[in-house]
Amino acid sequence: MARFGDALATGTDLVSAAERAALDALAQLDEAADLMCVFVSGTDPEEVRLAGERAMSLAGGATTIGCSSTGVIGGGRAVEEQGGVSVWAAVLPEVTITPFQLDAVPEEDHIAVIGMSEPSPDDRAMLLLTNPYEFPAHSFVRRSTEALGGLPIVGGLAGGVHGRESVRLFLQGHFADNGAVGLLLGGRGVVGTTVSQGCRPIGPAMAVTKAEGNVVLELAGTPAYERLESLVNSLPEQEQDLAAQGLHIGIAMDEYADEYERGDFLIRGVIGADPEMGSISISDVVEVGQTVRFQVRDTDTAEADLMERLRAFSAGTGARASAALLFSCNGRGATMFPSADHDVRCVRQALGISPVTGFFAAGEIGPVAGRNHVHSFTACLLAFEH
Repeated sequence: MARFGDALATGTDLVSAAERAALDALAQLDEAADLMCVFVSGTDPEEVRLAGERAMSLAGGATTIGCSSTGVIGGGRAVEEQGGVSVWAAVLPEVTITPFQLDAVPEEDHIAVIGMSEPSPDDRAMLLLTNPYEFPAHSFVRRSTEALGGLPIVGGLAGGVHGRESVRLFLQGHFADNGAVGLLLGGRGVVGTTVSQGCRPIGPAMAVTKAEGNVVLELAGTPAYERLESLVNSLPEQEQDLAAQGLHIGIAMDEYADEYERGDFLIRGVIGADPEMGSISISDVVEVGQTVRFQVRDTDTAEADLMERLRAFSAGTGARASAALLFSCNGRGATMFPSADHDVRCVRQALGISPVTGFFAAGEIGPVAGRNHVHSFTACLLAFEH
């Protein structure tokens, strides 16, 4: 029995492409869909909106959700920086689906998020799509682990070729250009989530011995810049080139581990260095006592990490995935790999599934070591079964 369908259609007429993709995905099902996800890339924000609305109008009584992006994934392939619509449709008789829309409202000295539905004990995951210009995704996701009782969140930050003005969110047949939209998903049909960060460590793990916010002043009792300079100078030429292209730092997720290897860290970017202060700046807050390790990313490492994560996910869930939603960084695709299709092909190959749909995000949302985070350069997956 076919319970999942996906399709990707391209063309200069986005509304026509949306219709073709939606009808193709729905035609693959043996029953009426319970859920339809729609992702649209295009240059004209109004046409993107119309395309999303057209696809959702064909969903019948299914719950609908989606967003705009700079590239879409579906039908075993991916397209970037061109007009395209991907649609994922599913029959989920054992899954509860609770849609919600979030808004950020100023309240005195902070921003309050309103509209969140209370998770039930049966909820297994949350799908979340946000407007990064209008919604505090990083702070919301960072606080969500405690606030939502450890519920894993998977999704991404929507985008568009014209930045702020081109972001569109879709929910229940309508569109929104701010806030966030999402689904609470419960029941046996939700297999789980996995995240591939695609980095490998270089140099030793070191304790942060002095820091202020996101500025690391000392590592293992030595000025952080001095530690970094010494490490880079000791690397082989090829790895020095990788570090020059973009250096990252991993923050250990388990301070009690005996050893730290690839996958044991939350990856963040090194965004600045001050030789005079002897400091480095990273794209997250770090505290004294935390363990960190410098990281590099290349094509081979990113591919190996993705395949390793997918195989471990398949072996560890105890259930066979039948379909998935995939959220890949807009810095991956053809920028990192030989083709934009790389991540979707890996997922289909490693999990042995066909219906894999998603988009290239301006930031990806997924759990690492039991805590939800907004990432960059990752591939985040939410899998389902019959």
